[in-house]
Amino acid sequence: MTDHPLSDDARAKLKKVSTASIATALYKRGLRNQFIQGVVPVTPKDENMVGPAFTLRYIVAREDRNPITVFRNMDHPQRVAVETCPEGHVLVMDARKDARAATAGSILITRLALRGAAGVVSDGGFRDAEGIGKLDMPAYYAKPSAPTNLTLHEALDINLPINCGDAAVFPGDVLVGDKDGVMVIPAHLADEIADECTGMESFEDFVLEQVQAGAQIIGLYPATKEENLTKYQEWRAKTGR
Repeated sequence: MTDHPLSDDARAKLKKVSTASIATALYKRGLRNQFIQGVVPVTPKDENMVGPAFTLRYIVAREDRNPITVFRNMDHPQRVAVETCPEGHVLVMDARKDARAATAGSILITRLALRGAAGVVSDGGFRDAEGIGKLDMPAYYAKPSAPTNLTLHEALDINLPINCGDAAVFPGDVLVGDKDGVMVIPAHLADEIADECTGMESFEDFVLEQVQAGAQIIGLYPATKEENLTKYQEWRAKTGR
């Protein structure tokens, strides 16, 4: 596990910032590949998903290893992952971007939600997606999928570094999901990214108000004209932002 646990302050701030702002802040630090490609919300939620990553890695299923009877095994990694993902964490699954078979269904994801997980992300499919979408817990996937994971995937490794949607995810990395998708923040950067993005969101809200009022972008975004910086400070004083 990471030596940089997610603070309550950072979690609260990240609940209110966009994945776009996070992507820009990480890009400034040379990190260009932190957006999990190809995943979308099962059902969009009004509040961001935020939590440290707890990972599960699938490999290609080999027929002699994955009959349906393997679910009887008490130590089946898929089931163990659902029962051991810590409260407030996000279960992140590497399915090699193959959504032809499900990585989980509504029963397992409901159990995960009731255990207090902050969310679930898979670059593969989910079965019973309608039921998963009705949960309060955010869930992200590639698309719905009816076949059981055993037809294509074997759950193998728990809480080791994985690839999810072409992004590297290490246990303890901070996952932030909004209505656009999911960003991966290296754990040691979570506090400073949370602080920086809070300020970015404030400025972008100001900019959007200016644009809606007819202002031109040049000199405003970015604010290269001093008059716009002055307007922003006045706006902050007025709005408390």
